[in-house]
Amino acid sequence: MNINIARIAKKSAPFLSGGLAMLLAAAIISSPEQSFNASLQGLKLWWTLVFPALMPFLMLSEMLSASGFVHAIGVLLEPLTKLVFRLPGSAGWTLALGMTSGFPGGAQGAAQLYRQGDISGREAGRLASLSHFASPVTLLIVVGASMLHSPAAGYGLLAVHWLAGLAAGMTVSAGATRPAKSASSAKASVARQTSLIRQAMTAAADARARDGRSFGKLLGESVSASVQCLMLAGGYIIIFAVVISIISGLGPQLPTAVTSALLELHLGAQALTSGTMPQISLRPLELALLSGALGWSGICAQLQALAVLKPAGVRYLPFAAGRLLHGGYAFVLTLLLYKPLTAFQESALPVLAGREISLTGASGIEAIWRSFPGLVAMHLLMLLTLLLLSAAVRLVSAIRGRSL
Repeated sequence: MNINIARIAKKSAPFLSGGLAMLLAAAIISSPEQSFNASLQGLKLWWTLVFPALMPFLMLSEMLSASGFVHAIGVLLEPLTKLVFRLPGSAGWTLALGMTSGFPGGAQGAAQLYRQGDISGREAGRLASLSHFASPVTLLIVVGASMLHSPAAGYGLLAVHWLAGLAAGMTVSAGATRPAKSASSAKASVARQTSLIRQAMTAAADARARDGRSFGKLLGESVSASVQCLMLAGGYIIIFAVVISIISGLGPQLPTAVTSALLELHLGAQALTSGTMPQISLRPLELALLSGALGWSGICAQLQALAVLKPAGVRYLPFAAGRLLHGGYAFVLTLLLYKPLTAFQESALPVLAGREISLTGASGIEAIWRSFPGLVAMHLLMLLTLLLLSAAVRLVSAIRGRSL
């Protein structure tokens, strides 16, 4: 029965997508001015926020992965990632990339590892779900400083967002089997007398030899792959901005915030925080709904990640289940931590006073560009934290091995 349903769904998928495309085209023709304004809103969102926030990180990830740096870090992170997330060590770099660059950076990193043969298609799906986070630029500058008029609230939401995402990743990975040892880790286990640093250098050299591209070719292909990924993300954002506008016009009885939060993260956050005045905090349930919507990330962001992961054969429903779990954890954690978050916001107000940002002018765009050094430092700090945790896991395992 299930096989017949799957077969029917597969055969009817082209007709369904074609029908939806015709309906969308008819709706755009019926209200061209509304659709044009919505597409401009999506284009502005992509060009002023998504493109500058992701482009450097995507290029950096592509070049470091080809140079072997990611594989060297993977040797050092393997004890932690295998124990906690049931993934190879190179997944640690992708996790840090997703947490500091935002989607679809994590999916792009998982796709790179899949193309290089370091992870399977199923592991690529779990890794992409684990590393699917909203960009800190979005939470700190767009949601915190611009929409909530409080950078401190942005920091609180970012902490909850990260904790909920890691908890969701651990929950999804709990039933998975541990990955088999990679070639680098197998060599490391044979040559136990070799230092850990030399093992990492050997893994980096092997990965660089397998890639074989010159620096010029690597730079050009990194730019091309990053721009292609961002163009895909831009197309999704513009289309979903138009879809949200059409749905809001056809069904005015539906709350705009619900529709927007379900479909697109940035527009949903804007709808959920509309009417928020300076120095006035959202109520617990309102802030929890906003945090849950950030964890869900919207169908638009999910489809962006799945488009990048298409060669790995990642399915939508398991990926969406991970997003729903992330949103649920974020909702609960925000309710539990509402009083500490509010206390932190009130104590930080004298320090962060006057730092509200409006993204409609040049100051907001400049603030996003100025955030790059902080994001790079955050990325390095996160890698250092993961390395320290991995070293602690390795040390505990060695002590237990000696005691046995």
